[in-house]
Amino acid sequence: MKALGFSPLVPILISIFVFAGSMQFVAGSVLVGAFAPVSTFFLTLMVNARHVFYGISMLEKYRNLGRKKFPTIFWMCDETFSVNVSAEIPPGVDKRWFYFFVSFFDYTYWVVGTALGAVLGQFIPFDTTGIDFAMTALFLVILVGQWEKEKSHISTLGGLGISLVCLVVFGADRFILASMVGIVLFLTLLRQPIERRLGE
Repeated sequence: MKALGFSPLVPILISIFVFAGSMQFVAGSVLVGAFAPVSTFFLTLMVNARHVFYGISMLEKYRNLGRKKFPTIFWMCDETFSVNVSAEIPPGVDKRWFYFFVSFFDYTYWVVGTALGAVLGQFIPFDTTGIDFAMTALFLVILVGQWEKEKSHISTLGGLGISLVCLVVFGADRFILASMVGIVLFLTLLRQPIERRLGE
């Protein structure tokens, strides 16, 4: 953001009010580019489409959060989803507060990290080579954790298969949204057989 001529306050405010990590990295070029709300909407949808599926996955867990529901949903991100979807909450710990505070602390870390980066980043030399692998590693950790917990691997294998087919058909730049739609259709069509098998 600094390289594009913005003050440190701008990325901090974007972190507070937008809180969409991937899109925040794109936001600078969108803000200095020509006014194009429609293309910006579709770009945002493509970059952050996975959050829709995070939300669907967390519907049951977030059902009875009361007033905590809206901030907890707004604070959903890759790391929060990873922890909240896989955590085995000890007996005696209120699940609602657990989900809320995991989400709150992840949000706080992101905003504070943005503020530190915006103010001090120019003074700290940092080699970002290979940092893009962090997201891949995060999703691999989520995948392994879910695989170990699953009684049936139909949904995981189906998701991997659909993603690979979409990668071949649509290419590396366009396969994600198609994969997500395909996975939702797959799980919707096979929901009853999967649940029946899990029940057995």
